[in-house]
Amino acid sequence: MKIYEGLEGFTPVRNAVVTSGTFDGVHLGHQKILKRIREIARSIQGETVLITFWPHPRLVLYPDEHKLRLLSTFEEKTKLLRQFGIDHLITIPFTQEFSRLTSQEFIRKVLIDSIHTRKLVIGYDHRFGKNREGSFEYLKSNSHTFGFELEEISRQDVEEIAVSSTKIRKALESGDVKTAESCLGRPYELNGLVIKGQQIGRSIGFPTANIHIPNDYKLIPKDGVYAVEASVDGTLYKAMLNIGNRPTVDGTKKTVEANLFDFQGDLYDKQITVYFREFLREERKFDSLEALKDQLIQDQRSAKSLL
Repeated sequence: MKIYEGLEGFTPVRNAVVTSGTFDGVHLGHQKILKRIREIARSIQGETVLITFWPHPRLVLYPDEHKLRLLSTFEEKTKLLRQFGIDHLITIPFTQEFSRLTSQEFIRKVLIDSIHTRKLVIGYDHRFGKNREGSFEYLKSNSHTFGFELEEISRQDVEEIAVSSTKIRKALESGDVKTAESCLGRPYELNGLVIKGQQIGRSIGFPTANIHIPNDYKLIPKDGVYAVEASVDGTLYKAMLNIGNRPTVDGTKKTVEANLFDFQGDLYDKQITVYFREFLREERKFDSLEALKDQLIQDQRSAKSLL
């Protein structure tokens, strides 16, 4: 997959089959669109082109209204799109100025002049251009002037899957990682760097990897204890993970800490990927470190059983 920052470096390809959107999470609904554009591209000896936007448009248009948390960082999204066989990924910087492009200007400047679109495939509710004025109906009624074919993934096809990025965010915010996994088609993941913590877990026989998540816009699931899998240096370990303020030791800020089962060695400064499999329990304050240790022994048994 070739990646382009902006349209300037992109050279039009033969029979470009195009789709566009934020594709946050690359969930099953997105995957349906990706599969369709690959099918079309194969049938006409063309190449797939995905247009996405960064930062996420809502972060630019409504910065003060709410703090949007995303399901995937740009790096995670890129990795997934590569796995799903996209040929060309164009990232358009989303700015206030770009948001003022009308749908007609977007079609002319991006789809026609820059990409030479042969066929455009969009989801049934996808809109584009200033104030999201561009719709499938608009494209269809003006298709004779655009010079490219058009296909819509129908409402029925999308609703059959019953999935959306909003639904996944709500599930994760309530700790329902199984619903998130069913909508994504894979476990939800966090990627980060292992940094030095207070080493309290080590003192009670449960050493933990204190994970720094570098992107503050990345959605971290609800506070609590989870059964997870953790990938380090290409090896997958069964593990349990705590998200929260560690009230038993009077913690003052939220941490993400994983205890990897059967791991030997030093994790500091290593990249780690955590895959959420099950929610085990709420975080709570224990009367002592000994009581916490007893609970961690139970958590470990539960996690091993579930995994």
